[in-house]
Amino acid sequence: MRVGLPCSDVVLDLPEAERLVREAIDSGRMERAPALRLAQRLSDPRIHKIACEGARESKLRHKGDVVTVSRNVFIPLTNLCRDRCGYCTFAKPPDSPEAKTYSLEEVAEVVRGGVATGCTEALFCLGDKPEVAYRSHRDWLHARGFGTTAEYLVEACRIAFQGGMLPHTNAGVLSQEEMAQLRPWNASMGLMLESTSPRLRERGMAHFWAPDKDPAVRLRMHEEAGELGIAFTTGILLGIGENDAERIDTLFAIRALDEKYGHIQEAILQPFHPKPGTRMRASPSLGDDEVAGWVAMARLVLGPKMNVQAPPNLAPDALERVLAAGANDWGGVSPVTIDFINPEAPWPTLVELRQRTEAAGGRLRERLPVYPEHVLGRPDLFDPRVRDALARFADAQGFARLRDRGIPPRAGQEAA
Repeated sequence: MRVGLPCSDVVLDLPEAERLVREAIDSGRMERAPALRLAQRLSDPRIHKIACEGARESKLRHKGDVVTVSRNVFIPLTNLCRDRCGYCTFAKPPDSPEAKTYSLEEVAEVVRGGVATGCTEALFCLGDKPEVAYRSHRDWLHARGFGTTAEYLVEACRIAFQGGMLPHTNAGVLSQEEMAQLRPWNASMGLMLESTSPRLRERGMAHFWAPDKDPAVRLRMHEEAGELGIAFTTGILLGIGENDAERIDTLFAIRALDEKYGHIQEAILQPFHPKPGTRMRASPSLGDDEVAGWVAMARLVLGPKMNVQAPPNLAPDALERVLAAGANDWGGVSPVTIDFINPEAPWPTLVELRQRTEAAGGRLRERLPVYPEHVLGRPDLFDPRVRDALARFADAQGFARLRDRGIPPRAGQEAA
């Protein structure tokens, strides 16, 4: 699926690569032309090394050795979805024996399990607008007094919030009105941008059967979240048919959104993995070195202040490499639930994650669904009731409060 320009067609020698990376470190940003030149030469091990080392230096200058993780529960509210992406096994039709929509009682039960195991984040993930495609789901919602899946989601988030957790919602494309209704019960929300390339919606490409993957639609939701003042997660899906220039364009779109609104709290670099039974089951996935190279590009383009996340279950053999390439966050890891989007990819235990992070020179800290700099420095991003809850959940540095959850802090780790 990779259609990037062959590196032999791009002229970039080692001194020039070192100069471009050094300028990015010192200025805190890399512009598009040098970023594309560097990206198209990442297959050269020497230039890959320059990019990764520079990205790590950029991260260390601003964030030090801290690497964060959120202890969460994953609640796939419904796996019905109107989209049919070429790589997805999460979405199921209503007649599938695996189709499931959680009852509100089941939501409350998962939340109780999360609270009991010290989790702070309730991650809601669900299919896009299933009521548009399926009458049976519309009838199911109407029988319970809801007109749309988004209305049902609001109630589920209220239950999670009042049950003692901080919801983070990733519900696909939502309207500005729907996000406003969710905001009082959510610490943060998110939508993977995946790619800004309209080419991926052409026939035979990953998003042909997925109207909600239209880049203009997804960019508009990012904009509207910024207008509402919502702490927002975004990211790139690597290896679904995009080329190097399209990846760079997606990174720059993320940077532009954050420069305009200041609401992008993290950028996820998520590698595609082929799954049996999908149209893209035979498509190759990126190697670990290439994943690390694009983590480095994200750091150099998005700058030292951005939180760059590398999901540890999707590159389990490359944790040390992505840390060495400037990543500073592992995302959500659950002691209770699986990754329902990638059920074949188990999360590492928090003990293993701590050990490997420390062996790579990092210091693991647990965070909330939002990052310390937003907890302490951006109160405008939260509804008043969420602000009050954050004050109870956070320690003096804005990280997750450990002692109050029955989890002893590690030596040298402050607990309020």
